[in-house]
Amino acid sequence: MTVHLIKLCVGAESIDDLAAWIERKLAEKRAAGRPIEQHHTTRMVPRRVADLLDGGSLYWVIRGNVQARQRLLDIRPFTDDEGVGRCHLVLEPKLLATEWQPRRAFQGWRYFAPKDVPRDLDAAGAGEGLPPALAAELAGLGLR
Repeated sequence: MTVHLIKLCVGAESIDDLAAWIERKLAEKRAAGRPIEQHHTTRMVPRRVADLLDGGSLYWVIRGNVQARQRLLDIRPFTDDEGVGRCHLVLEPKLLATEWQPRRAFQGWRYFAPKDVPRDLDAAGAGEGLPPALAAELAGLGLR
């Protein structure tokens, strides 16, 4: 059964900001001759790996709202140089905008049930193009 993850995107101000960060990191890997893949490092290793890799995504909370998602491609546990267990969440480097959904701050990641995830914005970009402050206010009122 497919399940997703949800995580705060600390430091990003917008989807465009996150997209630029992803592209910058991929460009650094290209320049260094390293494999070109995007991953996010977490401390905790998900236990429901099979469910996550069965079509799951990582949903990003940006400035208090779920705003985008990336498809999960792989989950790779590893031990860092200090002997601490960590995990690489390997992500498709393509961001998919979602309807905004308000979320309070939390630490780490959480499982996100398919019934709770916001819909992807359609190709027409329903609601896209609104000023971020207005979009956030509408989402806070449950109108977006």
